[in-house]
Amino acid sequence: MPTCQNCGGFVTERYVRVFAPEGYEQDGPRVCPNCEDKLRDGAEVRAARSSRS
Repeated sequence: MPTCQNCGGFVTERYVRVFAPEGYEQDGPRVCPNCEDKLRDGAEVRAARSSRS
């Protein structure tokens, strides 16, 4: 079962195929929609500037 590297939350196989860095699919994505402290910014991951709640 794939998990987010940041929060450890469950992510689907489809999410991993789309958002995990190329070559790192086994590690899972670096950040997912459930992460409140980080978000994707293009090919990078950065700290969220404000709460996403």
